[in-house]
Amino acid sequence: MIFPKRLECSATLQLSSYLLALLVIFTLVAHTAAAQKELKPGQPYALIFGTVWGPDDRPVYGVRVKIRRAQDKPSKARWELVSDHQGEFAQRLRAGKADYVVWADLKGFKSPDGKTLHPGQEVPVHVENDERVDIGLHLRR
Repeated sequence: MIFPKRLECSATLQLSSYLLALLVIFTLVAHTAAAQKELKPGQPYALIFGTVWGPDDRPVYGVRVKIRRAQDKPSKARWELVSDHQGEFAQRLRAGKADYVVWADLKGFKSPDGKTLHPGQEVPVHVENDERVDIGLHLRR
């Protein structure tokens, strides 16, 4: 059976619209599931609080800080923060026993004095429940 070109285009358009609608629905469902894992007001939480220190033992402003779960891929940060004017940062996490790794990412960072800084070691963090854990990230020349 031979279909007129107009019917073929119409069928292709309908199929494309159907696939697009499925993609949108899938994306919304996936986004909703991810959002449900986020902390809600009133829920207990753990807190990683830290300070970024320069080689001169002064706080450093504007450093990108990354946090990942210890079992995740080493290059895959789950949370990204930037140190404030006191060199401090804080990240709320779900309460409960978990291990995290925190590090400074200096890609694109310019120190005020123009000298090149290098990240120090990654800092392992262990959380038992709804508690605060204080850490320091030390940069080096």
